[in-house]
Amino acid sequence: MALETTIVPRAPYSLALSACLRSDPTRRFRDGVLTVALEAGGSPALARVCQRPDGSLAVALESARPEPALEKLRFVLAADDDHAPFLRRFADDPLLGRAVRNLRGLRPLRTATVTHALLKAICGQLIQARAARLLEARLLRGAATPFEGLSLPPTRTTFGGRSPAQLARQGLVARKANALVRLSREWDVERLHDVETGAAAARIERERGLGPWTAGMVCLYGLGRYEQGLVGDLGLVKLCAALLGRRAEPEDTSELLEPYGEWAGLASVYLLARAAPATG
Repeated sequence: MALETTIVPRAPYSLALSACLRSDPTRRFRDGVLTVALEAGGSPALARVCQRPDGSLAVALESARPEPALEKLRFVLAADDDHAPFLRRFADDPLLGRAVRNLRGLRPLRTATVTHALLKAICGQLIQARAARLLEARLLRGAATPFEGLSLPPTRTTFGGRSPAQLARQGLVARKANALVRLSREWDVERLHDVETGAAAARIERERGLGPWTAGMVCLYGLGRYEQGLVGDLGLVKLCAALLGRRAEPEDTSELLEPYGEWAGLASVYLLARAAPATG
């Protein structure tokens, strides 16, 4: 069933800023059009989204269950969030001010499943972002369900049925492969949607091989929460080193993010993007 509709996101919102460099096997952004594969209501869906000059989002959705698919798409786009208080509060912040002014429409796109956010986090632990994206893509193309030229977002069954050796052959180091398979088999991470952010982060950090950065990634991209910062992010470690004039440790990023309080997750995104040029 095809559905054409309009989403009016809470302003300010820039699809170009939010979707730039966020392509992966489950979605792509080309020529101003974001194409997203997702699953909702037990049915796969394909959505195409572009932003009109008035700021509204034109949506073309193909799904046997368009209503839950549209709801999931709104979550992925973060269309209903209000980050205006963040923009007002930190407009003159010494570190964030320029990014807040130039990138005010930026709102991080989310993953359609918590499992996908966990995969991104596990792939990205202690390696550069580009290498992490390539590794994530290999794993998804090897394990996720193909759909309309993309891959459906992974669920716990995607990797729970694989062996660590299979994932290791695709480039995931053994300890990470063991962790991903074990967690997929033992824990339904989608249930974290029903848990308060602090408790969700603590639950993640109790798992072997996971830590604050993984918790931040899952809370920000999988659960859509802005409170949990990306503590230990390599980009933030580099920023700390530049600010401190010495070698920085992951713990320094915790102090860096502390002033941003309940906005620490969103602040992490803006700090990492602060050198990017304004595009919308």
